[in-house]
Amino acid sequence: MRNQFWLLSLLFLVLTWNGTAAEENKAIDNNPMNRPEIQRVLFRPRAAARTALPSGATDIDVEVEPGVSIGCRLFTVDKAAPTILFFHGNGEIVSDYDQIGLLYVKQGLNLFVTDYRGYGWSDGSSTFFNLLTDSHALYAYLKQYLQENGYSSTLFIMGRSLGSASAIELSSTYNSEIAGLIIDSGFALTLPLAETLGLGELLKGISISEERTFNNIGKISKVTKPTLLLHGHNDTLIPLWQAEKLHAESGARTKELQVVPGADHNSLIAVGGKYYFQAISHFVRQITGSDDWRKRRKKFKEVQKKEQEE
Repeated sequence: MRNQFWLLSLLFLVLTWNGTAAEENKAIDNNPMNRPEIQRVLFRPRAAARTALPSGATDIDVEVEPGVSIGCRLFTVDKAAPTILFFHGNGEIVSDYDQIGLLYVKQGLNLFVTDYRGYGWSDGSSTFFNLLTDSHALYAYLKQYLQENGYSSTLFIMGRSLGSASAIELSSTYNSEIAGLIIDSGFALTLPLAETLGLGELLKGISISEERTFNNIGKISKVTKPTLLLHGHNDTLIPLWQAEKLHAESGARTKELQVVPGADHNSLIAVGGKYYFQAISHFVRQITGSDDWRKRRKKFKEVQKKEQEE
């Protein structure tokens, strides 16, 4: 029954997402961004077998289409705590976040890390098209999972680097449902990034506009929920001006850009250390209320103890 309900819910979301599914799929599938030569540069999949679970973590495989599942790992501190849906950077996989996930737990946050097709133990191959469409399937599944398993409905969306495309895509679509958006080393404009990656001449030759790429800058203008941007000052892959542009174009009244001095694209956590996680935790607490979930848990346990004594 649960699988049937989940599939019906996903079908409804797909059919109502920015018009009909047929129109959207045709527009995205015909996009030059789906060309094989672009996919080879855009994605750096790293296949890996499923690893041993860290303490308190759970593996969840989400079927995004018949026969194609994406591997995810959920780190849980408490069902009453807020949850972050996290899309990692290119070349990374779920198991790379085993120790990092525990640091989120230490800050009182649940973390749901998802791979992409062809990454980790996930099936298939990633494309521009399915990177975006899969994010909707993963979001729908997680929302249903949290509800069915008694978790808090407070959900934040977070994306790092390439993952910022998935995070901003979801946040702009489900703006009214989420608590906030967090971006780590994200990009506003795809074409300058593509040029850095060596795709500049190819994209110029096919005359593609920014609106037909990931269009993070256009989508983030629709996000009105609180937004936190974290970026390394010395990032040369996605320069700081990209984060500044995201911040400027964000539709959120509550928005913050925190720049980590000395950090480049891949050293934000290493350089920022505990302050990186404290910044995220502080952002979440500001929105949800300081330690509200801990107070609710304490009250629940007090009631339980009283009932047992009676």
